[in-house]
Amino acid sequence: MTQAFYTGLSGLKSNQTAIDATSDNIANASTVGYRSYDVEFSSMFEDALTTSGNSTSVDSGVGIGTSIQTAATNLESGALALTSRSTDLAINGDGWFGVQGSGEPMYTRAGNFTFDVNNDLVTPEGYYVLGTLGGNIDGEVLTKQIDDIPLGNVNEQKKLRFPKTLQYPAEPTTNTSFLMNLGVENEVQTISAGIVDVNGEKNELKLTFTQSAVQNPPGISWDVVATTQSLDGETIFSTQNGVVNFDSSGALISSTLNGINHKGVNIAIDLGSGYGGVISSNTPSTSGSSVADGTIGGDLIGYDINRNAEVIATFSNGMQSSVGKIAVYHFQNDQGLSRLDGSKFVQSSNSGEPLFFQDAQGNNILGTEVMNFRVENSNVRMEVALSELIILQRSYDSNSKVITTADQMLQKAIDMDA
Repeated sequence: MTQAFYTGLSGLKSNQTAIDATSDNIANASTVGYRSYDVEFSSMFEDALTTSGNSTSVDSGVGIGTSIQTAATNLESGALALTSRSTDLAINGDGWFGVQGSGEPMYTRAGNFTFDVNNDLVTPEGYYVLGTLGGNIDGEVLTKQIDDIPLGNVNEQKKLRFPKTLQYPAEPTTNTSFLMNLGVENEVQTISAGIVDVNGEKNELKLTFTQSAVQNPPGISWDVVATTQSLDGETIFSTQNGVVNFDSSGALISSTLNGINHKGVNIAIDLGSGYGGVISSNTPSTSGSSVADGTIGGDLIGYDINRNAEVIATFSNGMQSSVGKIAVYHFQNDQGLSRLDGSKFVQSSNSGEPLFFQDAQGNNILGTEVMNFRVENSNVRMEVALSELIILQRSYDSNSKVITTADQMLQKAIDMDA
C-alpha cells in the first residue's frame, strides 16, 4: 500500500507538469515563431519479476513511480503566413535569427521585425536584430552603392542600427553617348542629353549639327556645336565646336568633338563609329537618343528587406543600395538550446557554439531560404495538443484514484486490526 501511495503521488506530480506544458503550448498556438515542447516520462524505480522462460515477451518488471525525464523542444517548422511588410521574415529550412538586448545574443524563429522610430531593425520587444553592416555609411551619407553584402564572421555580427536620415550623394556626369541619323538634307539637327553637375543639379547637354560650308564629296561633313545649359535654356555654362565627317554610305569616320567642360567637370562625348552612333545616311532622319551617367542626390525614403535578407535603403532619386545583411545562425545540436521563453533561446554546452554555413569557396552564406512578407507561426497543432491534454487529464485522475483506493485499503486494514 505504501508503494501505491508513492506511485500515485509521483504520477500526480509528473502528469501535472505535463498538463502545464501542454497548456502552455495551447496558450501559445498563435505566437509567432513559438516552439512547442513535449514532456517525456521515465520510471523512477522498477522491481524485477522472475519468469520461467528467458524468451518470454512479457515485461519482467513492475515500475514503482514515474518522473519527468526531459521537456524536449519540438523543432518542426510552423506554417508560413503572408503579411504586408517586407520586414516580416520567415526561415524556410534550418537556422535561427539572432537578436540581442543588453545581454547575450538570443536565437529565434520569430521574424516579425520592424524598423523603430530611429530606423533600427528590432523585434516587437525592442531587441536588436543581428547581422553584418555594409560599412558604406559615413554619418548620414551613403559612401558606396552595394548590391550584395557578404556575411561576416559569426562572432562579428552587430546590431543592425541605421541612421534616421541618409543622403545619396550626387554623382556628376562624366560620359555621354549619342545615337541619331542626321540625314543628308541641309537642315539643322539637334539632340540633347540630361546631365548632372557637381552640386547634383540637372542640366542639359545640347548638340546642334549644321552642314559644313565646304564639302569633300563623296562623303559629307557637319559642323557641331556642343552646349551645356540649364534645363530652360536661359543659362549657358559652356560651348565647344567640332566637325564630324561621314563617308558616302553615311558611316562616321572622324570627329573633332570629344568632350566639353561642365562646371569644372569634363564630359566625354561619344558619337560612336561607323554605323554604331551618329550617322548621315540617305534615309529619313530620326530624333535620336542619348545615354548619360551621373546621378542627382537623393534623400532616404525608407528601409526594406529583400529575399536575400539584405536591408535595402531606397532614396528619392530612385536609387537603392544594400546597407546590411541579416544573419542566420546554425547549431550542431538545435535540441540543446536553452529555452528563455516560447520563441527565444540561448546557446548552451549541449547546443555548441553558433556557426555559419559556407560555400565551396569558404564564404559565409545563409545556408537556407529567407522569405520576406512572411512569418512563421507557432508549430503547435491544436488537435494534437487538445488530445494530449485529455489523455494527461485522465492519467492524472487515475493516479488520484490510486491514492484514494490505497487510502481506503489502509483504513480497512487498520479497522481489521482493531
